[in-house]
Amino acid sequence: MLKLFRFLKPFWLPITFVLVVVFLQALSDLYLPTLMSDIVDTGIVQGDTNYIMKIGGFMLLVAAGGGICAIIGSFMSAKIAVGYGQNLRARVFKHVGNFSLQEFDKVGTASLITRTTNDITQVQTVLVMMMRIMVYAPMMCIGGLIMAINKDAQLTWVLAVVIPILALAIFLVASKGIPLFKAMQVKLDKLNLVLREGLTGIRVIRSFNRVDYEKKRFGEANRDLTDTAIKVNRIMAFLMPVMMLVMNFSTIAIIWFGSNRIDTGHMEVGGLMAFIQYAMQIMFSLIMVSMMFVLIPRASASAVRINEVLDMKPDIKDPERTTRTDGRKGYIEFKDVTFSYPGAEQPALSRISFQAAPGQVTAIIGGTGSGKSTLLNMMPRFYDVESGSIEIDGVDVRELTQSELRSKIGLVPQKAVLFTGTIAENIRYGKEEATDEEVKHAAAIAQATDFISDMKDGYDSFIAQGGSNVSGGQKQRLAIARALVRRPEIYLFDDSFSALDFKTDAKLREALKGETTDSTVLIVAQRVSTVMDADQIIVLEEGKIVGKGTHQELMDTSEVYREIVSSQLSEEEIA
Repeated sequence: MLKLFRFLKPFWLPITFVLVVVFLQALSDLYLPTLMSDIVDTGIVQGDTNYIMKIGGFMLLVAAGGGICAIIGSFMSAKIAVGYGQNLRARVFKHVGNFSLQEFDKVGTASLITRTTNDITQVQTVLVMMMRIMVYAPMMCIGGLIMAINKDAQLTWVLAVVIPILALAIFLVASKGIPLFKAMQVKLDKLNLVLREGLTGIRVIRSFNRVDYEKKRFGEANRDLTDTAIKVNRIMAFLMPVMMLVMNFSTIAIIWFGSNRIDTGHMEVGGLMAFIQYAMQIMFSLIMVSMMFVLIPRASASAVRINEVLDMKPDIKDPERTTRTDGRKGYIEFKDVTFSYPGAEQPALSRISFQAAPGQVTAIIGGTGSGKSTLLNMMPRFYDVESGSIEIDGVDVRELTQSELRSKIGLVPQKAVLFTGTIAENIRYGKEEATDEEVKHAAAIAQATDFISDMKDGYDSFIAQGGSNVSGGQKQRLAIARALVRRPEIYLFDDSFSALDFKTDAKLREALKGETTDSTVLIVAQRVSTVMDADQIIVLEEGKIVGKGTHQELMDTSEVYREIVSSQLSEEEIA
């Protein structure tokens, strides 16, 4: 957890102020028992009412000053912790934004959400406690010992026996609790994963009547987390009764031995009362430290998980020195590209080589699992090649910054993703400064104008999270419009017409021809009708190119392509 404290540097001035305020509060609390002792020994014993009123009034001022310091310290420490949590969440989110898909696959989306929210909250909570208790408690413990010894050194042997017992109890409980707190965070990840899948997949769950199964699955994950939480809280709950028992017995011992010292004239009544209060302050400071030991193990487990994310180096990095592309725009060349997913037995792509030029449409077709989407994902460097190279305008994509590379690309993913906001905002996601005319033009090319105009607020109509209030075909068309408004050098369509009817599909592809005359277009498709008119068709099978050419050339030379065509078109359509 100490590693995360390096992010506290912007708050050093308010932290210093909090420490000063806490120090003053501790001095106030330590001074009060001495004043009370003076009132008893001098004022009450001697019957000096004026002295009692004078010292009593001073006690009120000291107590008020300590209370003000406590309020200011609490407010400032909470403000620092909230600011620290905000900065840390922003840093984690920014760092995660640089991850390649391999890091997302490694950590998991559910775990990243938990680490960015719950884990940082745990650290933030402990930070508040540390600035208050971890500073205040040692001051009270050390100051209390000094003041107790000053009152009566002989009685401090009681504390010498009690303090090690309390310390041992804290150590035993903490050693049992730390592993369970670590397990709790992992089980919280699991619960978050099950909940996320249950909510995002609710339509599938209901359509297959698996609601009861998902309830059972959630119940098991919830019970697992609950059982661990109960177990760890039982261990931690054992600490307080032990503390109170030891504290009460120590009070009895102090009164017993202190009364003997009063009888022998070595101590006064007020001194004994003050000594008891200092002993209570010492033991309460240890109890406060024990409370920290309840929170610190969980926060430590959370800090380790946050550091794992921050220390994770993205596999895909920008080059130190970039190379600028020449005058050509959007010329793509795959040179002997091979790629394997981590842990896969065989490559997803093997020795892929082809060229795609501006003004041309290159279509990629093949069976399920043949590597079509993987090939497209290599272009924006969602994954890096294992061997070979991908070049744009004669420059290896690894020699371009990710921002420069992706500014050249308009991607329409296989699963259309929309964001909460209006239709216009979703289209402008492709180009933030796009004018209303550009937005409407992109929507018209994507064949989205009709359904947008039918909506109540037109382009200002609200899109729910994930686009749940529009159909699959409408989502695809809005995703296509988002790519079109960007007017990039390269268009990547990853099976982006699958949810469209044949008529809309044909109209959209016809409109695209006039829009993409200067751009390179790569289309992944399942339908033969979508790729028949392409300038170049690449046929994939098991990650390898088994055919390349126009529709008619492939009908003559590629058996795999003929099988795909014959499975979708009638003999009359083929002819």
